[in-house]
Amino acid sequence: MSQEIVVIANGAPYGSESLFNALRLSLTLAERDGVSLKLFLLSDAVTAALPGQTPAEGYNLRQMLEILLAQGVPVRLCKTCCDARGITTLPLIEGIEIGTLALLADWTLAADKVLTF
Repeated sequence: MSQEIVVIANGAPYGSESLFNALRLSLTLAERDGVSLKLFLLSDAVTAALPGQTPAEGYNLRQMLEILLAQGVPVRLCKTCCDARGITTLPLIEGIEIGTLALLADWTLAADKVLTF
């Protein structure tokens, strides 16, 4: 039996560990049999999708997102949040797309579990 799980993350990259923890759990869930995972980034979390970020030390969110994408996890960004931060027209990490609140609503209604960070 497959479980549909949606992870919604709001935290700023490198501002706190909220987004980092959302991605850590997502990576662990994506490795489980019978789990269908989707990731939606809202608020300041959308800026994690910008390529070229090179943190001096510690965790690397770009690498974590790329691993999730390679595992087939859809990663979407809130369009309104991207517009507000001026990143809608900027290049994103390959495979990440801009989504809408309507898409998130559809994902939420179809999900068995929704986790928010």
